[in-house]
Amino acid sequence: MSQIRLGSGIDDSTINLRTDTIRSLFAVILRLLMGYVFFTAGWEKLTAADPFDAGGYLSGAASTESPAAGVFDWMSATPLAVEFVNVAIPWGELLVGLGLLVGAFTRLAAASGAFMMGMVYLGNWTVSSGVVVTREFEYLIVVLSVAAFSAGRVFGADAYLERLDVVQRHPWLRSVLG
Repeated sequence: MSQIRLGSGIDDSTINLRTDTIRSLFAVILRLLMGYVFFTAGWEKLTAADPFDAGGYLSGAASTESPAAGVFDWMSATPLAVEFVNVAIPWGELLVGLGLLVGAFTRLAAASGAFMMGMVYLGNWTVSSGVVVTREFEYLIVVLSVAAFSAGRVFGADAYLERLDVVQRHPWLRSVLG
């Protein structure tokens, strides 16, 4: 395992860090930052004076040049779909954020966050603008990185959850942890 040596010219002390330690700390920082972003977004929507309403966004996304405009058109024209989105967005953001902050069900939370960011990306994206990388796309990549790094196993509840008997008996559960 490679190591990085950090030294101080003041008292000649050094710290040896393994590169996997640096990767783990980086993953935890990304997990916590994205957890904060999602949690606060959900909290603000749930505690706002006016209830969250996705109807305007869905209608606007339906009128764009997005490859997914048809999906947004259907959702905006279907009252049940609008109501579902009105509940799913704020609660989804809050739960994704909580999962990432605590490090519990990290892969599931990150995948859910990536799906949400992907939908927002598609709703805002217009082919003719030529802009491919947006804030939503960046968030999508970051939360996918959190899932890939198994960031919940470092300073997260997933390290504990993976030792539970139910996870030992059903190893497929590890796919939502990490």
